[in-house]
Amino acid sequence: MSDIPPIVLTFAATDPSCGAGMQADILTIASMGCHPLSVVTAITVQDTSGVDDVQPVDSDWVADQARTVLEDMPVAAFKIGLLGSVENIAVIAEIISDYPDIPLVFDPVLASGRGDELANEDMLDALRELLLPQTTILTPNSMEARRLIVDEENEGDDPELSECAKRILRLGCEYVLITGTHEHTPKVVNNLYGERGLVRSDSWPRLPGIYHGSGCTLAAAIAALLANGLSMEDAVHEAQEYTWEALKYGFRPGMGQHIPDRLFWARDEDAEDESETRH
Repeated sequence: MSDIPPIVLTFAATDPSCGAGMQADILTIASMGCHPLSVVTAITVQDTSGVDDVQPVDSDWVADQARTVLEDMPVAAFKIGLLGSVENIAVIAEIISDYPDIPLVFDPVLASGRGDELANEDMLDALRELLLPQTTILTPNSMEARRLIVDEENEGDDPELSECAKRILRLGCEYVLITGTHEHTPKVVNNLYGERGLVRSDSWPRLPGIYHGSGCTLAAAIAALLANGLSMEDAVHEAQEYTWEALKYGFRPGMGQHIPDRLFWARDEDAEDESETRH
């Protein structure tokens, strides 16, 4: 057995609140027993309420960050979040194309939880053309899934999520996991689709509160579990279970959304140890 943990490289923007983005990915990947590598695509000004500003990192810097670590360490999975610019999408797509056998988990961050716009139409066109054909699994929420398949020809269309999945899969990715947090259903229903249709459907009790970084957590957990050698179905299910627990134990440190507790398992163990000590 190797003494090196599986390595996951994440392309993402920074989040000073550590609720989402790069910091969320690093916490999640480490929590799942992997070693995280981080390539910064943008610097954000944000808190637990929303995103106030985004400064994309120059695409040459993105490329240099990635190439340097990739030439030094073996990567078992890629995870992509907020991209920052069309130029960043192009350069990341070029880098990823050199590693076709490494699974790519893509969380299409198109807006903040508050609704702040994080991807314009040019970026949407670029990611559809350059990144989706290389994506192993895409993890949009229902709002992102509908936006990804909207163009001038079908603007105003409101397709079922199963139809969204079909259209997204036709763009080239192998799997799409559409999460149902934004749907008006008693439980949150997450559906995984592949080339043959629905692969699995999981439902979870709807938790109170609004969470900052839940999508980042889910996608990063899938990437880490794939890096650990799990099958796609098992990775998707276990990542959902981990994310739901992180949300259940989430906390509200500021005036905005709750933050998932990605180290809930460590605090559970601490509480058990203290209880045993007292007895």
